Amino acid sequence: MSSHIIKEVQKLTKRFNTNCPFKLAEALGIHILFEDLGSTLGYYNQHFRIKIIHINQNESEQKQEFICAHELGHAILHPQANTPFLKRYTLYSTDKMELEANLFAVGLLFSNEKYDGQLSIREAVEEYGVPEKIISNSLDCAE
Repeated sequence: MSSHIIKEVQKLTKRFNTNCPFKLAEALGIHILFEDLGSTLGYYNQHFRIKIIHINQNESEQKQEFICAHELGHAILHPQANTPFLKRYTLYSTDKMELEANLFAVGLLFSNEKYDGQLSIREAVEEYGVPEKIISNSLDCAE
């Protein structure tokens, strides 16, 4: 499951020479909106042909970076899936898509010198405000 996701991350970071999710989104023509989303961290949607990542403006910059990377994962891996709709109005399980988007985000954010084994999972959790379970599950899947 994970090898195609890691390859996609490597392809993007090599092509655009960055692992910054904001720069990658811009390079791919994906709009980013910072909004007050209440308890929602973020979501991705496509309106006609316009791809949009919505990020909760009330989160820290580090958490916004992880949210952007996660939603970019949806944009790349599941461009036609409307996970907010699926979660709210259907019985369809989005767990696999969420796990893949988390793996994409972890692979993207920890693919350079920020990680390289120098940053422990606990430090990554503190830096990005990401639940430890997400990072450790994603790293387990990547191996």
